Amino acid sequence: MIEAPEDGSGDRVFATLRKAVLARFLLAAQRAVQVPGEVNLLLAGDARLKALNKAYRGKNKATDVLSFPVAGEHGDGQMAGDLAISVETAARQAAEHGHSTEDELRVLMLHGLLHLAGYDHEADDGEMRALESQLRAKLKLPGGLIERIEPDTAGARQRPGRRFAGKARA
Repeated sequence: MIEAPEDGSGDRVFATLRKAVLARFLLAAQRAVQVPGEVNLLLAGDARLKALNKAYRGKNKATDVLSFPVAGEHGDGQMAGDLAISVETAARQAAEHGHSTEDELRVLMLHGLLHLAGYDHEADDGEMRALESQLRAKLKLPGGLIERIEPDTAGARQRPGRRFAGKARA
């Protein structure tokens, strides 16, 4: 599912997106991350992501991407979970990093899919960061989200990522 912002926010940016191209990328990235089942994608404005972030994470601010995994390690096999991405935030971040909004949406989709697969960059000593970096290269994407917000953890002790279920992740 690709949904336009209901409040009109981000309409100009949303109108320029090639939804079929993004849908094909989502499927390719889902295969690369090895997330079985259906993934719903909500593309919305900052107001919608702020409301979701407040409701599910207790954070009263807009964010770029949220992941809502189906309970269990990999869901029920038919449904993996939902991703919600702010098109407005993606457009700003794309401008800051010198690439297209569609490329930024792809970066955010990959990041969200890794969360659906159970990775948590806030708790895994760099495992998600390393995998995201490898997958970005494979999928021909620009610099990743974790690299922008977290210092390099190269050389840090690696351990399997901590799995989570049923909670939204940014």
